[in-house]
Amino acid sequence: MARVFADRLRGLPAPATIEMAARARALRAQGAPVISLALGEPDFATPPAVVQAAHEAALAGQTKYPPVDGTPALKAAVARKFARDNGLDYALSDIMVSNGGKQVIFNAFMATLNPGDEVVVPAPYWVSYPLIARMFGAQPVFVPCREEDGFRLRADALAKAMGPRTRWLVLNFPSNPTGAVCTEADLAAIADVLRAYPDTWILSDEIYEHLVFDGARAPSIAAVAPDLKDRTVTLNGVSKAYAMTGWRVGFAGGPTDLIAAMRGVQGNATSGVCTIAQAAAAAALDGPADLVASMVEVYGRRRRMVVEALQAVPGLTCALPAGAFYAYPGVAGCLGRRTAGGRLLESDFDFAQALLEEEYVATVPGSAFGASPYLRLSCATSDEALAEACARISRFVSGLC
Repeated sequence: MARVFADRLRGLPAPATIEMAARARALRAQGAPVISLALGEPDFATPPAVVQAAHEAALAGQTKYPPVDGTPALKAAVARKFARDNGLDYALSDIMVSNGGKQVIFNAFMATLNPGDEVVVPAPYWVSYPLIARMFGAQPVFVPCREEDGFRLRADALAKAMGPRTRWLVLNFPSNPTGAVCTEADLAAIADVLRAYPDTWILSDEIYEHLVFDGARAPSIAAVAPDLKDRTVTLNGVSKAYAMTGWRVGFAGGPTDLIAAMRGVQGNATSGVCTIAQAAAAAALDGPADLVASMVEVYGRRRRMVVEALQAVPGLTCALPAGAFYAYPGVAGCLGRRTAGGRLLESDFDFAQALLEEEYVATVPGSAFGASPYLRLSCATSDEALAEACARISRFVSGLC
């Protein structure tokens, strides 16, 4: 029997973050002392009050099929969150809950994209944006965000990428992988560009909005430019700020007709999100803000520790990120050299591979995020692990010849 698979899967790789994490697990299973900085996953436990809310929901019998777009209790909590944190007013019909933030993106793109459409994505980018766009026959168009600009999106660079086939602009600030944060002035200039393209939707992925440092804040474009709110999907979730990656709860606010279309997609795919996880998410969103603040303080300290350690390594550069929990060091000064194990480093992929195999530190090459030669390191792990990882990276680089 000839096995024929859909054309949309051709050339569709697994996300590089997942690939590197899998390689790290395989080496660890063989007994290697691997430190994995590949995945962006908080090392904190989910807050106890959130777990208790889930337990109580299960005991109360909240175990039946949920509404496709979310329970009324969680949607109400999401509406309060948008009003409180972002200055955005969404009716419950303008809100939907999905199985993680990634399903929001999948729903939105499937509901709107046709083959030949274009999705503009600032680079460096989270790996899934272009992959999901390609699944629906759309073409990603990348806008370089330069290190000298703090990896923020410049309006003049965006204007060069926009065109009559642009159906979406993706914004992800604070950024994964760079931690860049766009200011209100940045977003106002971006909005000026977008007003010339009324048929373009805007996806504002704000999953890291609470993880900002040194007085920075992460505004929402729908609040900065209210006239664009009726074509903006504001995406968020509980995974990062509340250490709830495994609960798989994302949510979005957007125009009623688009949210209805996205609900139609989800209803024919996964249906609603686990009721118990939704109860937990509602408790997280309505819970005390000091829990998030305490985690942010730790992330900020770890970020500075890692960046200072990497900046001290000859051959590496590393900007101090304003948000998220990643470091994004440049490795250009190390290319063209050989490792202590004899491997020639011709790319950031070579660097990441050799670092894993020779020093047992798992990172993700910047080429996976559309910007080379860099690495992405997650700072969402213990101080001890980060200090040891930085020492191993320093040793690895000092051994190059």
